[in-house]
Amino acid sequence: MRPPLARSVFALGLAVVLMHTPLRAQAAPLDTAIETELRHIVLGQIEAGRLPGAVVIAGTAHEVQYREAFGLRMTEPHEEAMTVDTVFDLASLTKVIATTTAVLQLSEAGRIDLDAPVMRYWPQFAANGKETVTVRQLLAHTSGLQADLAARPARGGRAGVLRAIAQQRLQAAPGERVIYSDLNFAALGELVERITGEQLDEYCRAHIFGPLRMHDTGFLPDARHAARSAATTAGRAGMRQGNVHDPLASWMQGVAGNAGLFSTAGDLARFAQMLLDGGAAPAAPDAPAVRVLSPASIEALTAPASPLATPPWRSLGWALASPLTANRDRLPPIGMIEHTGYTGTGIWIDFVTRRFVVILTNRVHPDDSGDARPLRAQIIAAMASLAPPIGAAGIAGALPGATAALASVSRLPVATGPVRSGLDVLEDQQFAPLAGLRIGLVTNRTGFDATGTRTVDVLAHAPRVTLVALFSPEHGLNGDVDEQVSDSRDAATGLIVHSLYGSTQRFPPDALEDIDALVYDIQDAGARFFTYETTLGYALEAAAARGIPLFVLDRPDPLGADRFGGPVLDSGHESFTGYYPLPLEPGMTVGELAALFNRERHIGADLRVIPMTGYRRSMRFADTGLGFVPLSPNLRTLAQLDLYPEVAMLEGANLSVGRGTAAPFELIGAPWIDGERLAAGLNALDTGVRFAAADFVPTESSWHGRLCHGVQIVPGPHAPAPHAGRLGLALAATLRALYPMHFDVAATRDAIGSRAVWQALRDGAGLDQLDALAVEESQRFAPLRDKYLRY
Repeated sequence: MRPPLARSVFALGLAVVLMHTPLRAQAAPLDTAIETELRHIVLGQIEAGRLPGAVVIAGTAHEVQYREAFGLRMTEPHEEAMTVDTVFDLASLTKVIATTTAVLQLSEAGRIDLDAPVMRYWPQFAANGKETVTVRQLLAHTSGLQADLAARPARGGRAGVLRAIAQQRLQAAPGERVIYSDLNFAALGELVERITGEQLDEYCRAHIFGPLRMHDTGFLPDARHAARSAATTAGRAGMRQGNVHDPLASWMQGVAGNAGLFSTAGDLARFAQMLLDGGAAPAAPDAPAVRVLSPASIEALTAPASPLATPPWRSLGWALASPLTANRDRLPPIGMIEHTGYTGTGIWIDFVTRRFVVILTNRVHPDDSGDARPLRAQIIAAMASLAPPIGAAGIAGALPGATAALASVSRLPVATGPVRSGLDVLEDQQFAPLAGLRIGLVTNRTGFDATGTRTVDVLAHAPRVTLVALFSPEHGLNGDVDEQVSDSRDAATGLIVHSLYGSTQRFPPDALEDIDALVYDIQDAGARFFTYETTLGYALEAAAARGIPLFVLDRPDPLGADRFGGPVLDSGHESFTGYYPLPLEPGMTVGELAALFNRERHIGADLRVIPMTGYRRSMRFADTGLGFVPLSPNLRTLAQLDLYPEVAMLEGANLSVGRGTAAPFELIGAPWIDGERLAAGLNALDTGVRFAAADFVPTESSWHGRLCHGVQIVPGPHAPAPHAGRLGLALAATLRALYPMHFDVAATRDAIGSRAVWQALRDGAGLDQLDALAVEESQRFAPLRDKYLRY
């Protein structure tokens, strides 16, 4: 049953208004499928009762490609349809549209120094230890000021509010960390007024909104604009419509640096296009451009101004985010600027793909209980799915100033725990086992020592060792490519990197001709179908064929080497995602797997394992202190890694497992699933986790760009599942039972591995029967496993 708000909206027929009057030359519209998906997303959120209405506009630096209004801008005391020219209380968008722009204009004119202390322009601000706070720190939310005033000052009106801000004590040292604060921008608004002698609203109208022809934008809306504004919440005079919602701005009579601005989606699109055009915009159709900001100021808006070691990253005024590309969830937060407002407003401006999105809602109407976050996330994901993936080089090419920020996120971690990896032990041995040898190294970004130095660089500078060739597995040397990888060259060493996930997955014979030994140093995922294990097997075969030794630098089973189980791969069903008939979770380290492969596959390689020290089988990866880096583009956290073997059993089917979202392997969904129904079915089972209904839009892989309904696996203090594989089998069995006509059971055959377990699933067996079959198979594997355990 729909919530009352949703019933009201749908009874009205969901007033949907399309307007085609261009802000600039109208572009060809978005693909019809994307337009349809955007409508599904917005209407779904309205029907769920999270907001009464919305306006969405999107385009490029010179074209508007999509503009549509949905639902209602007022539901009580009477209903009003949303239109594309509805005026919205922008709330905190005021900070970036008005205040940040004004301060940067004054900086360009030499009237304010961003690195000067605020007290230079407002002496009273220095009270209570704020003498060193700079203008730049206010803009970046690194001043140390608290978020807001605890209460309205008892007296003094606007002057009393400013006096209370000036008397605040700092909550953190200036520049130390981000504390998002309305007080920062209320102070900046005061600086604009003190320096110019103009009220903030007058200055912005004359120097920003007027030049940009943003005729529907300003503080203190007149009666005409108030009449077509989206209502927020009830105030003393009834429902607010054209009256500011933010308390601090209200205390300052509606004009403040932090909030109080009203505008339309069309006007915000003009502003976004001005930024994408390098700070200039036409004064009128076919007229010369008028400059609002300099290119240097635009560059400053895209560069981090907060500490890179402590996310979130912020620039001057804006929050930083990844570009609108299909792999945006895997990219560092740079390339796009964004800001949202409490009332349900938001703007996203991408300098890499040269696109913008404006989403305006009145989610606070009528009782401040709505939520615009799901809508924003889904629309941004749908728009991001339109653009192909890019790499860090693409961001750096579009934003040269991003180089330092990109470098900061590529640093490898330093070890802090008791375990020393095989590489660390090799260093302790002063590389004696490799002395005098010309070696080829099989590695990727997961290979690094206790100091955070790549294995490539360690061995390239090792005494009496000559590194002559590099080999990379799936995802490439940097572990960030989710497609076939070509041979490349390592910039640091100048060596060719031979891809083992390109036209072939085998070692090129000519690449081994001048090599005396192979060295393997890659962190495994602990799952049978992870291809790094197959590359290990192929390394054994290549070393045996050449008659050279293979040194395996041992690393942990990140899931815990005391835990193993799940369906066992059938003999004769081996492939690149299943090198040997192992259980779903083998519970073995890299060195142990190498020994098993070598003997049980009768490879006969000269295998030499450099073992770890300080390692115990019961350790999970976090216990080792070795430092975690993403094992692949979609295994970015230990929580995702823990769920990977279970959830990936379903990945071959017609489902999204969250690839192309911020939570891969924590989400399962498809357009044909009912999330509430699936969550209820799964929560009735003993799986060691809980499930919550979730809607999401993946930007890549299965169902990319489509609204998916399903579940999110909820972390918490749950008892672990009694057996490895039980969670994955629960997902498969529940989907099979609830959606026999939709769920593609046949496509799960390869990942499940065991024909017996898969056939039972296909025939409708319940979880306990499937789990019992898997346990029986893994128990038969246990004696073989025991023969190769080192720790």
